[in-house]
Amino acid sequence: MESTGKYWVPVFNILEERGITTTIANPKWVKAVKGNKDDTKDSKWIGDLFRLGLVPGSFIPSKEIRVLREFTRYRYKLVSMKSSEKNRFQNAFTVCNVALDSVVSDMFGKSATAITDYLISADSFDAEYCTSLLQRSLKKKADSVIESIEGYSITDEQKLRMRIVRSHLDYIQSAIAEVDSAIDAMVTQHEGLIALLQTIPGVDRNSAITIISEIGTDMEQFGSSKRLCCWAGLTPGNNESAGKKKSVRITRAGVYLKPALVQVAHAAVKATNNSYYRLKFEQISKRRGKKRAIIAIARMILTAVFQMMSTGEVWNPTDLFKVDMPQALKEKQLEKAIKQATRFLEKQGVFTPA
Repeated sequence: MESTGKYWVPVFNILEERGITTTIANPKWVKAVKGNKDDTKDSKWIGDLFRLGLVPGSFIPSKEIRVLREFTRYRYKLVSMKSSEKNRFQNAFTVCNVALDSVVSDMFGKSATAITDYLISADSFDAEYCTSLLQRSLKKKADSVIESIEGYSITDEQKLRMRIVRSHLDYIQSAIAEVDSAIDAMVTQHEGLIALLQTIPGVDRNSAITIISEIGTDMEQFGSSKRLCCWAGLTPGNNESAGKKKSVRITRAGVYLKPALVQVAHAAVKATNNSYYRLKFEQISKRRGKKRAIIAIARMILTAVFQMMSTGEVWNPTDLFKVDMPQALKEKQLEKAIKQATRFLEKQGVFTPA
């Protein structure tokens, strides 16, 4: 069956309930020749390919994982909407000559929220009352805060729009909290696996749940870590013709998994409790650049996830000792390497000791 949009899902659900094994084919691999195409011919062509074993099946996780995936993807959309609403709320003040965002670090902190609520509800501006709303370290910047607000101009219609945006933002936050509680109830049987994945630097609880919802818990469906990384869109493309390599950009696969892994990679290279991925990132970025290095770190993390979920072992890379090696041992190994290189040059006649 060809996977076109969501139209294959109802049919797949019915066949799955009846115990019928169904192969879901990506349209990219079963596309017919252009100019000779209709629904009947497409069906015949897919059937011919399947009988010859030329239809690679798509990864379809179990019903439980698919439902969990729906919640995690919806949460991703809600978080994106929350960021958009925050930017919209902040821009609404910018166009009204309020430059509060240039003074405070967070427009949605306690002090900034109290000031914005006051500006939306009050008919006039009282500098002393506005100063009394400031808390903690922001009291030292009272003059800068007042200066950023003076000269503002907000109409009643603009205030109404700000209140609407703010109420929508509050609703989105409550929806995210509701989705989080539902997800927590669904992953109770995977708590051990979530704790296992959290041993990887940069992986928090939400990231671990997202990874499980995207790739499932059975790694035998992928066969190898290389196949999993390819499915996630973290491997370079293979585009070579007549001995010439063309574009080797990563594929567009892994629309939800790839951003989550890239976010984890950014957190891993900045982790203070473990410098393993940071050193790897610095080594690769010198040769290939920071963007390619982040993708490489994301692939390393996904490879570690595959091995950990296959064996049940905690995160422990085989070359971790090179990162945690004491300085004295590093110097000793460096001296040994220099001696070996010197002997090699002597045997080749390139170098003669004095």
